[in-house]
Amino acid sequence: MIFKKDNCLIYQYDNETVQIEPWGNDAVRVRASMNASFTGNNWALEEKAEGKGEIVVYDDRDASAVVYANMYSGKNESFGSLTNGKITAVVNADGVLSFYNQDKKLLLKEQWKRLKDCPSMPLNVYGREFKAVAGDSFHAAARFIADDEEKIFGMGQYQQKYMNMKGCMLELAQRNSQVSVPFYVSNIGYGFLWNNPAVGKVTFGVNGTEWEAECTKELDYLVIAGDTPAEIEETYMGLVGKAPMMPEYGFGFWQCKLRYQTQEQLLAVAHKYKELGLPLDVIVVDFFHWTQQGEYKFDEKYWPDVPGMCKELADMGIRVMVSVWPTVDYRSENFREMMEKGYLVRTESGVRIAMTCFGQELFFDATNPDARSYVWSKIKKNYWDKGARLYWLDVAEPEYTTYDFSNYRYQLGSVMEVGNIYPKLYTKGFYDGMKAEGDENPINLVRSAWAGSAKYGSLVWSGDIDSTFECFRRQMRAGLSMAMAGIPWWTTDIGGFHGASGEDPTFRKLFIRWFQYACFCPVMRLHGNREPQKGFEGDMVSGIGLFGSGADNEVYSFGEEVFEICKKYMFLRETLKPYIKEQMRITHEKGTPIMRPLFYDFPEDKKAWETDDAYMFGPDFCVAPMMEEDLYEREVYLPEGCTWKDVFSGSSYEGGQTVKVDAPIDKIPVFMRADSTWTIDF
Repeated sequence: MIFKKDNCLIYQYDNETVQIEPWGNDAVRVRASMNASFTGNNWALEEKAEGKGEIVVYDDRDASAVVYANMYSGKNESFGSLTNGKITAVVNADGVLSFYNQDKKLLLKEQWKRLKDCPSMPLNVYGREFKAVAGDSFHAAARFIADDEEKIFGMGQYQQKYMNMKGCMLELAQRNSQVSVPFYVSNIGYGFLWNNPAVGKVTFGVNGTEWEAECTKELDYLVIAGDTPAEIEETYMGLVGKAPMMPEYGFGFWQCKLRYQTQEQLLAVAHKYKELGLPLDVIVVDFFHWTQQGEYKFDEKYWPDVPGMCKELADMGIRVMVSVWPTVDYRSENFREMMEKGYLVRTESGVRIAMTCFGQELFFDATNPDARSYVWSKIKKNYWDKGARLYWLDVAEPEYTTYDFSNYRYQLGSVMEVGNIYPKLYTKGFYDGMKAEGDENPINLVRSAWAGSAKYGSLVWSGDIDSTFECFRRQMRAGLSMAMAGIPWWTTDIGGFHGASGEDPTFRKLFIRWFQYACFCPVMRLHGNREPQKGFEGDMVSGIGLFGSGADNEVYSFGEEVFEICKKYMFLRETLKPYIKEQMRITHEKGTPIMRPLFYDFPEDKKAWETDDAYMFGPDFCVAPMMEEDLYEREVYLPEGCTWKDVFSGSSYEGGQTVKVDAPIDKIPVFMRADSTWTIDF
């Protein structure tokens, strides 16, 4: 039966209940369950977004139903509809859900394959499926009809060559360099959020779209209608939470490597940058500066005066960021207390170890609010109060040594049921702590995220990636996918993380091209583990001596040519700061990412939807990175509707065409709209 209850449209048959409700403007939230009631979990939709839905329920015996039904199905049948602004959700007498925009255009429809459907099929495949797992949990699936012309953008970060997810099968799980953020924007005119943190998968097939949750109590998703990708994205960000205003230090250059082993080494690098007259906003202390994992403090033998170090750097205009891992070693001074209080991740069977990294470790349970508060109390005492007030939340997935998701459990539930939300809550613990200390706009560099992470100041980087041109090409598309998934703050390790020597000519070319690209990323950050490795002659028992260091990884470490080109783009980044600041204000206020695909600004241009080797940096710049070795010219598609100016050569081109431009080793192709109001000296 179909009926209205409060502000919701309800479909009920046997022991399944489907609830459709307006959610904010132009969006509907759908929940379906085989249990007696819904859980009340809102997941990414943390704050109730009031919407006023127009709900109608028609009986097939009502003559007026014939007219209304013809608008949607062309059949005279009982059905109900809920309209919220530009979106209408319709459920028919058999429980089939369809979604339309304000022009009655079909956006999305469930896929059912039964004898009673049209066309009829004897397969008995349902659009919503629940298979019992244990207790009141199910393996659940939602199926939708595929559109041959559909293009799908978003879904987070996957290490693959595709930006259009149509035709892809994606694991819904967090791994090192894989970030599951289950929101996408379709060229058909809608956005879709899979509001479920369970481990699962989605298949965007040509013969159907299928979402699966391995273990869940209910289906839960959001559908948004909009006339443009920007409108859909901004509606979505308004519902899950927009990023804070990025502070000034976020716009500049960040220096990092694996790793500065001592306070003396780090200060020497900072002073060298200043001696060379180079801009530097943030310098990073990487992992194993601590005594044991889970003690959250510097080893004073090698970092003897952290307050003095932070002040010395602050006097040079440099902020300190420190690496924090969620791991707690059995040898940590905090281990017993955290175990007694239930602050550690549990295993369902076998030895209670989650990670082995120079010891035996468990992760703190970021889904437990008390555990988050406990960890922050240690951070405050040992870092914040000493002047180290920026945090790099590494291993945030968390990175299990064996990704056997079925063997781990959080306070919030099993990893199979809630695992993907871990990085969001990990970041939330630091965000809440920093806000309580008076930081109005926190940034946390973090290796993973989930839907809604942006609101907690999550700056995601793309993980431990290879130093190759092939990997470089994947990162650009991954960053644009993250932007469309609602994660506007994103960056990479310039040059990749591992597998390269600074003496290798191929790597030096890669480094230059990556550095140029990073100048036009939300954050410009240098990091990596370069070859050859350096050992450490200190104490091999505590954390500081367990891990050596990669080779030098500063802009002056790879020869004069590399240095001069890097210097050029570091100062260009300084020139761009006012522009970046304005775009970050728009990100904060509206949700629009600074780095986005061409179609975001040019939705009427069909070619823009097909371009995946160039992107917009704000509304004014089209950036076309050089992502092949020994390539010194390339073709660039310039979107139609305006004139474009090559910022380096001054040449002008009409939009709507592909142009071939020179790109010597010191140049990245960048084009500025001729009608831009910005004056920037390149």
